[in-house]
Amino acid sequence: MTALFTPFVLKSVTLRNRIAVPPMCQYSALEGFATEWHLPHYTSLAKGGAGLVIVEATAVAPEGRITPGCLGLWQDAHTEGLRVIASAIKATGAVAGIQLAHAGRKASANEPWNGDDHIDQTDSRGWQTIGPSALPYGAHLPKIPAEMTLQDIERVQQNFVDAAIRAAEAGFQWLELHFAHGYLAQSFLSLHSNKRTDHYGGSLENRARFMLDTIDAVKAVWPTKLPLTVRLGVIEFDDNDEQTLSEAIKVVDIMKSKGVDLVSVSMNFVIPETNIPWNKPGFMAPIAARVRQECQLPVASSWSLDDAITADEVVAKEQMDLVTIGRAHLANPCYSYELACQLGVINASSVLPTQYAHWLARYRRPAALTRAE
Repeated sequence: MTALFTPFVLKSVTLRNRIAVPPMCQYSALEGFATEWHLPHYTSLAKGGAGLVIVEATAVAPEGRITPGCLGLWQDAHTEGLRVIASAIKATGAVAGIQLAHAGRKASANEPWNGDDHIDQTDSRGWQTIGPSALPYGAHLPKIPAEMTLQDIERVQQNFVDAAIRAAEAGFQWLELHFAHGYLAQSFLSLHSNKRTDHYGGSLENRARFMLDTIDAVKAVWPTKLPLTVRLGVIEFDDNDEQTLSEAIKVVDIMKSKGVDLVSVSMNFVIPETNIPWNKPGFMAPIAARVRQECQLPVASSWSLDDAITADEVVAKEQMDLVTIGRAHLANPCYSYELACQLGVINASSVLPTQYAHWLARYRRPAALTRAE
């Protein structure tokens, strides 16, 4: 048995392997409601053998959507459509997760295939964005956000709490708070985007306050037996990496003390001017390993980790506990099974639903997969 295909236990939840399908926005919702696109999409991903499937960034408030096509969980009526999706994921043997998010100043944008830029001010589909300070992201997202008042902060934190309650009611077993990628919580933490002079700005303690208070509030309502996790940007690749990473590790330590069970280690994406080493396979693995070692907390990570050898090695070397693989699963929903074949895990029933494993076990495996071994 390879490291990648060993079970992983977190609280009362057991993943059948160390592969997670991360949140990947589909921008196909209507007023936050799941549509006919979402159910077959998530069902097909879950059937492919991953241990965990996390539903895309789901907005906790209407202004928290990245685009008008984002899923939402800001009202009770959204719950039923997501309940069906969670049930379908679990029926395949995978664990059903959901990511709750607020896009902050990156909200009110067109879908990536329609420009990936802010919706024009004259377009009725758009809305006023908010952030810790009245500073735009820049580049293709120039809209200036309204600086949040203390009442705004309290409201959004309550939005996260209400959405978490609905996520539990919908049957999700794994909750991820999206505190990365330049969205609202990340923009509070970063000096690039937070110039506040009150107790939400300045020192690291103050800049982390929005995240940490939100965790406290959500933990109070999320079932204690289920994992509460965070996706956190820990590095910007802006030539100030050591300070950013060191600060992030301090924040993760506090998150651990507050009951966060796992951190998905990612990038900040707070500014457009960065030098990300996209061409280096597994470039986030050493960073994730440092967070894991220094904080003594389970971690996941992604980015250029989708080949079988690399994915298996980062788990075997204890650089991370889970490997999140996204786009490869879009190209092939059964990519987890393909990885299993490449690594010699030939017992299909340990990866796939019985309905697939039974028939695959009765026939010769494809020559391409045999050669890959």
